[in-house]
Amino acid sequence: MKRLAFGLVLVAAAVAPLQADARSRGRPPLPPGAGTANPSALVAAEMAFARMAREKGQWTAFREYADDAAIMFVPQEVEAREWLKRQEDPPAPVQWQPHEVWMSCDGSLGVTKGAWQRPDGSVGWFTTIWKQQKKGEYRWVLDHGDSLPEPLPEPEMLSAKVARCRGASQAAPPRTDALPADAAADARTFMGGTSMDGTLRWHLTVRSGDDSRTVAIEMWNGAQFDTIVEDNVVPGS
Repeated sequence: MKRLAFGLVLVAAAVAPLQADARSRGRPPLPPGAGTANPSALVAAEMAFARMAREKGQWTAFREYADDAAIMFVPQEVEAREWLKRQEDPPAPVQWQPHEVWMSCDGSLGVTKGAWQRPDGSVGWFTTIWKQQKKGEYRWVLDHGDSLPEPLPEPEMLSAKVARCRGASQAAPPRTDALPADAAADARTFMGGTSMDGTLRWHLTVRSGDDSRTVAIEMWNGAQFDTIVEDNVVPGS
């Protein structure tokens, strides 16, 4: 926990120059809301989420931190709030720790990725997509992950990256939830989302043949989108 807390301080310190840089050096002024990303706030939400799971119960925490439109896998995709209504907390919760954080320039969308451990000794990875709410707090909109034969290596410190901001005179990055042409043939489910400023976006594709799924997340680098996460899961494999 001390290492994670130290990482949280470094995240905040690293992001401040990025925000200042976007408003200096003669660059065009930022549009309203831009340059306000705060990854440390998202890390704090993730830590509070995990702490509630330990102290008040696993599904209680998942209910508390779920967005109204949240999706999770059990192992098929379900509407989280509806599914969680029927769940009782297990005697001992899953535990998890974020290793990496990404956030849109305006802070309206973020991603955490890390490791989980169950009481039975099984381990795995997770990717969680978070949406900022009207009052500024974060709630998860997609919870995704899978098991691993061995635990993920623990990083020396948590890392954070923020999408490149755009100037007020610059065109916004393209916002699209369109189904990619190569996924249309066998997709049973397709959904996605984009940050308010268009600098971070995600897509989920679930294929009808074997229920395999892909979560792809892209971040704007100032000229194009970079793929920062591409999770591919085949249930039962």
